[in-house]
Amino acid sequence: MAATMPLLFLASLLLLQGASASASESDADVAAPEVVVAAATQQNLNEKIKVFTVATEPTDGYRRYVRSANVYDIEVTTLGMGEEWQGGDMKSAGGGFKINLLRKAIEDLKDEEDTIILFTDSYDVIFTAALDEILEKFKESGAKLLFSAEKYCWPDKSLADQYPEVEGKASRFLNSGAFIGYAPQVYALLEEAIENTGDDQLYFTKVFLDEAKRAKLGMKLDTQSRLFQNLHGAKNDVKLKVDLDSNQGTLQNIDFMTTPLIIHGNGLSKVDLNAYGNYLAKTFSGVCTFCLEYPLELDEQNLPIITLAVMVPQAVPFFDMFLASIEKLNYPKESLHLFMYSNVALHDDAVESYANNQGKNYASAKFVLSVDELDERQGRQLALDKAKLQHSDYIFFVDADAHIDDSEVLRELLRMNKQFVAPVFSKYHELWSNFWGALSENGYYARSHDYVDIVKRDLIGMFNVPHVTTIYLIKHSAFDAIKFEHNDFDPDMAMCESLRNAGIFMYVSNQRYHGHLINADNFNTTVVRPDFYTLFSNQYDWTLKYIHQNYSTQLNESMVIPQPCPDVFWFQIVSDAFCDDLVAIMEAYGKWSDGSNNDNRLEGGYEAVPTRDIHMRQVGLDTLYLKFLQIFVRPLQERVFTGYYHNPPRSLMNFMVRYRPDEQPFLRPHHDSSTYTINIAMNSVGIDYEGGGCHFLRYNCSVTETKKGWMLMHPGRLTHFHEGLLVTKGTRYIMISFIDP
Repeated sequence: MAATMPLLFLASLLLLQGASASASESDADVAAPEVVVAAATQQNLNEKIKVFTVATEPTDGYRRYVRSANVYDIEVTTLGMGEEWQGGDMKSAGGGFKINLLRKAIEDLKDEEDTIILFTDSYDVIFTAALDEILEKFKESGAKLLFSAEKYCWPDKSLADQYPEVEGKASRFLNSGAFIGYAPQVYALLEEAIENTGDDQLYFTKVFLDEAKRAKLGMKLDTQSRLFQNLHGAKNDVKLKVDLDSNQGTLQNIDFMTTPLIIHGNGLSKVDLNAYGNYLAKTFSGVCTFCLEYPLELDEQNLPIITLAVMVPQAVPFFDMFLASIEKLNYPKESLHLFMYSNVALHDDAVESYANNQGKNYASAKFVLSVDELDERQGRQLALDKAKLQHSDYIFFVDADAHIDDSEVLRELLRMNKQFVAPVFSKYHELWSNFWGALSENGYYARSHDYVDIVKRDLIGMFNVPHVTTIYLIKHSAFDAIKFEHNDFDPDMAMCESLRNAGIFMYVSNQRYHGHLINADNFNTTVVRPDFYTLFSNQYDWTLKYIHQNYSTQLNESMVIPQPCPDVFWFQIVSDAFCDDLVAIMEAYGKWSDGSNNDNRLEGGYEAVPTRDIHMRQVGLDTLYLKFLQIFVRPLQERVFTGYYHNPPRSLMNFMVRYRPDEQPFLRPHHDSSTYTINIAMNSVGIDYEGGGCHFLRYNCSVTETKKGWMLMHPGRLTHFHEGLLVTKGTRYIMISFIDP
């Protein structure tokens, strides 16, 4: 870039990089540009075509608009930046302020017949082509002054019948969001006075409907969207086409097979524009070019102050693992204010314990429990109020069903430098995620064309979406826009609607895997140790919690599996949590068999070699345990008993045995009715009990130094006649399965 580049261009760069300054700066401290100037590849056209917009603050929509202009080397003069908006609320009518600003800005150009004025809104407009194409489309229209057109007559419906008729699906009515014309005609259009709070679209409509004025100005409407495309009411008229190789998109009007060059998300179509904007204006060029823009450089000596809002609005499995992931966040706790909200009695103790024990390491710590009787809306609002009170630069909401697997997630989100940004989290190997790609007409979930690709990470990037939940980072500049109260929506939906209404974009990023959602559906909190029951709904987290950390290494054929006795193999299979939870489940149930030969749980009611035990089916876990055998035991069996394959394994008896000196201290010699048997030690010899073990009589070999969570696997019939050795003190628990009887 030449050293003589205009100073105003440098100012525009400072605006777009302004968020890279210390996050403690207020948004007002970031300089706003008066003019945005792109590279000078079309300098001659930029001299011929003067592009104007109005924006009083650098919103997310404005930044997107500027970016699209820069992509196509379009110089834009921004009117009103840094001024107070005087054009009304724009919800029903308004915008005369734009006319008055533009009239003043082009006064010196009013006699330049070769100069062309292009005016567009900015917050909801995207350029998709360069000025040469825009000029060509304008000249093809034959107009001196060309306005965009839309499907609805607004703001005065009574004027609809005065509009000229159009054919087919053409857009009949004037829209003021974009127009182009020769300078004398544009200035003449603006000659009549209008109050700042007057309506600009009604102003232009009345000029157009005056046939004499329309003819004098050479004024036309772009009814077939050759240059301009207004999206409100045109959802079925347009189609986004995305190149599969580059992921670059173009928007086509399929009614007229045109490719409009300036896209306007007028009225209720802003969500649609946001979705299209993920691909328009060269957002992708093989990779997500937008993702690389304006990163925040973190100053380790002056890190942003963040309120970490841990939200527990519902009962969730694996809450202990969730808190562990929070604890491992790589961010200095002295820069974090901790706020914890629990609406679940099941989790209250863990929340209170964490806040009291780890809270002292944070800048501050506050917790609210279910006994405080605050509903979720109140809990989220209280978290936000705390962030404001603490003058936090950001608030980081994390719900208890979001398990963070990457401790760098908070730093990564900060570097993205957005007002609102979230990592993509989904349920393991499912399409259920923490965002919606589109909305239905009533504001609920709708599937977007790219949703599956984003969740599965077949498409990598950053995406502007209409709804995010569960885990997200919000900058202080968006705090005042957030509302959690709504008559029809839950708190997250209400928050997202309030952000959309404020023009604050919600971005999700899947550039890096940061974590996943657990499945809380049908989580049964009435049982003891409810996490244990969730293998089918949360296999990934169940495996992390309950399977031994060294399990997978044993599947490597180069690893030698210990054999304490001939054809008796020793595996590390389950964790201490597995053992402790299953013992707790059994003891809570408490209906141990009496150790006699009479057993009505068995077909025939007779047990030849009885033990004091509880069957898995008695505690509702038989189906789960059979799945455990299939997923985790079978691969180990196939490693050591080569050539024997049986999938899934069958087992009619899966049961926990309890040995204690005053009850049943040993088990007499016997054969198991199985092809092979597994025996998992559920507690620790020398700590929980003394004595015990398994003696194989044929080999005169005993295994006495059993290890908690380790599994003995041995053949059942014929060869491995065995007995349970005497327990002399304490209580010994073992988990037995007779597999393939």
